Amino acid sequence: MYGNPALDCSGAQVRALCRQLATVVTVSGEINESNLDVITAYARRFVLTEKPFVLDLTGVSSFAPECISLLYTVDEDCEHAGVDWSVVCSQHVHRTLRLFGEGETFPTVGSVAEALHDIADRIGERRRLLPLLTKTA
Repeated sequence: MYGNPALDCSGAQVRALCRQLATVVTVSGEINESNLDVITAYARRFVLTEKPFVLDLTGVSSFAPECISLLYTVDEDCEHAGVDWSVVCSQHVHRTLRLFGEGETFPTVGSVAEALHDIADRIGERRRLLPLLTKTA
């Protein structure tokens, strides 16, 4: 993409895109021990207060078991920032998560579009509740 080059991380490409509803970090290629720290650091830079976060791993072709730590780190950072987050997994990521008993640990969705739709729904729900919270007796 013009103006938004991917960061090459020893077999993986990482790109961030700040959208209206959320920041989307997309990783494609192989995530392994040799590039895990760089990918994790890159993703962490884009966990921003008051901006939901989506980690798109649909293009990941290899996901080593130690890479589950990436998801735990993003989860912790999003919790500290007070933001919702979602992860979109490739088959390889799903397989690794299931094999290591982490299949239900993280907020997974089927696509980036689904994640953005869920975020829009949550924002809409909060807006509907806001007038109820501000009314006085």
